[in-house]
Parts: sequence; structure tokens; C-alpha cells
Amino acid sequence: MLEALEVMRAQEEWQRAGAYSVRIQGMNRQHHISLRDEFDEHDCEGTKYILLLDGGYPVATCRFYEVAEEKVTIGRVVVLPEYRGKHLGERVVREAEHWIAELGYKEIEVDSRVVAVGFYEKLGFTKVSEEVYESGVFDCVKMRKHM
Repeated sequence: MLEALEVMRAQEEWQRAGAYSVRIQGMNRQHHISLRDEFDEHDCEGTKYILLLDGGYPVATCRFYEVAEEKVTIGRVVVLPEYRGKHLGERVVREAEHWIAELGYKEIEVDSRVVAVGFYEKLGFTKVSEEVYESGVFDCVKMRKHM
């Protein structure tokens, strides 16, 4: 496992289908989130996706999209349950950060699940405030990182 890990900047529909597959397995099925709630207005043209493949099989993903001239939001960071604990979430976020920097963005925001705050802090994100809000079925806090 993980011997043939490939990083893909999913820009074509068949590639985005791999990202959607991970999200369906990792969120829709595991957390009982409806397809309507998992796939929102940000799953559209212009949104960028990172996809990790293990031997051609999609195992981890994240997306990002522009929210202001020099700012993007990262979200939908998902790793298949059987691949968790192998730093693949960190890998997809780091890969997204490289792409974000190449595109010239200066700031990244994330709506972090409360249970994932430590994960994002290790990646250099800081809380914008202590306010906890509901995003779908999760309690979240806003976090930010300057590039």
C-alpha cells in the first residue's frame, strides 16, 4: 500500500470523478451526509481539486476555490478510512498549497471541523476567532494561513 502514490491536479471531469468518489466513500457514506449536502455550489468550473491515487485508485482529495482576489478556501479534505493515519491529509493540503502559491494567492482560509483544528495548526493555520459555528453536520471554526 502507498508504493505507487500519484498526485493529480484533477482538472478534467474524469479526474474530478476520482475526487468525488473519495468524498462519497469518506463523507457521504461514513457520516451519512446526503449527496446534495456534500456537493455544493463550489463543485463547479473554476474549483481546483487535488487527488491522491494509490496504484490508480483514488484514496485522498481536497478542493480549493477563489473567494477574493488573493484569497482561496481549502475544503473537503477527505482520506478514505483505510488510508487514514498515513499523513495523506497533510499531503493533499501541501499539494494544494503549492498549486495555490503558483497561482499567486496570498491567503488560505479553511472552515475546520473542531476535531481537526490541531491538524490545521500543524500545517501553519491559525484560528481567526474562537467562534464555533455549524457547517452541515459539523461544528467548525474559521482558520487562516498567509502564504
